[in-house]
Amino acid sequence: MQWDIVIGLEIHVQLATRSKIFSGSSTAYGAGPNTQASAVDLAMPGTLPVPNENAFRYAVMFGLAVNAEIGRRSMFERKNYFYPDLPKGYQTTQLAQPIVGPGYVDLDLSEGRTKRVRIHHAHLEEDAGKSLHEAVFDELGHSMSGIDLNRAGTPLIEVVTEPDMNSAEEAVAFARKLHSIVTSLGICDGDMSQGSMRFDVNISLKPKGSDTLGTRTETKNLNSFRFMEQAIAHEVERQMDILEDGGRIIQETRLYNGDRDESRSMRTKEEANDYRYFPCPDLLPVEIDDSFIEEARRSLPELPDERKARFREQYGLNDYDAGQLAGDAKLAAFFEDAVDTGADAKLAANWVQGELSARLNAEEKTVTDSPITGAQLGRLVTRIADNTVSSAGARKVFESLWSGESANVDSIIETRGLKQVSDTGALEAMVDDVLASMPEQVEQYKNEENPKKRKKMLGGFMGPLMKASKGQGNPKLFNEILVRKLDN
Repeated sequence: MQWDIVIGLEIHVQLATRSKIFSGSSTAYGAGPNTQASAVDLAMPGTLPVPNENAFRYAVMFGLAVNAEIGRRSMFERKNYFYPDLPKGYQTTQLAQPIVGPGYVDLDLSEGRTKRVRIHHAHLEEDAGKSLHEAVFDELGHSMSGIDLNRAGTPLIEVVTEPDMNSAEEAVAFARKLHSIVTSLGICDGDMSQGSMRFDVNISLKPKGSDTLGTRTETKNLNSFRFMEQAIAHEVERQMDILEDGGRIIQETRLYNGDRDESRSMRTKEEANDYRYFPCPDLLPVEIDDSFIEEARRSLPELPDERKARFREQYGLNDYDAGQLAGDAKLAAFFEDAVDTGADAKLAANWVQGELSARLNAEEKTVTDSPITGAQLGRLVTRIADNTVSSAGARKVFESLWSGESANVDSIIETRGLKQVSDTGALEAMVDDVLASMPEQVEQYKNEENPKKRKKMLGGFMGPLMKASKGQGNPKLFNEILVRKLDN
């Protein structure tokens, strides 16, 4: 039997405010456990929450960026449930009147396809604390869990999509696009390893072509695009096996372990109203006027789609390169720092997406942690373009920059003897010597009538030529001299 996959996402975006949503406690990372949780965050008797204006400003900026309606009047409810890291016994959130209404995001997919994913709404809420299940034992040898409430009260927007996605590719593309939007806006640092963005994936299957949705499951707290893709594939296969064996899907919340590619049931969820919501008696409805919205609109920075269009027009990049660079605001800034030195834009884009990104990924670093600056890479790219250094030599310069051997591109080229030989006379002499030492290959080349095969045979001469020049001969000039001498 064939199945249609139906996917909706709920994405928690931790807002980069300096203080929490209802208190003045810091939201900074790195403090000792339970040192940034105030009496307000814990709803101790006699305390009252005070809304953080910046959280509302960030939520409005997000709404404008995703073409959404802005709720002129929003209100908070208490979402009641028990969890060890929620000492209040409820989460202050929005339900009936969220700050951000319906909107949409347009995706660029593989093979030139596009898709619009609708956003149902996005609401403001407070984060819970964090349960730590570490290898800690008491004096009797019993394992223990700890609760860190530093995160309790940190402002979030929860973005809820319509079930518009039909594959892992589309879901991941949406998640990446949302990550790009919130980091470009500056309302979230986007550090998924620290929980700044967390993804809940709702998945169901239905017979192909059917209009009736199947029973969905929710896989919670995925903190990387790779894990999201793996979790979707795992859950689709699990549901398909059950349905094709005649079983039925139970509506439940599941957890996925990316390291083991395993999932397990966390809790069953019979109805969407399993949680009990009550109006929050401590918080009045919040009214947002047009001037607040227009102020937020004026503060919007360049967004990914706008940046992509500019990169195509200003730098002549193709759709793929422009999209890859524009999707990450910090990577885009790095690229522009390189081009501002006078470097060729296409060559700079290749090095940013190639050598730089590969090294960052290998060392699990972000571009902000790069030991190489955009300006340094720009100077290196310029030296490749003007034939001062070969591509192979440039990779050695890159290594020296990365290791901190020197910050000066020209100095590294000079001291390591990487300057490319472009003197025609010197190169011709090397070509003559190599051809004289390879008479059989020369004869084979001259006797070959197929132009494609002759072109391929040139590679057999390039290795000895680069060896003769100690890797410093200009490959392009070598090739031109080779062809001229062999054809004559």
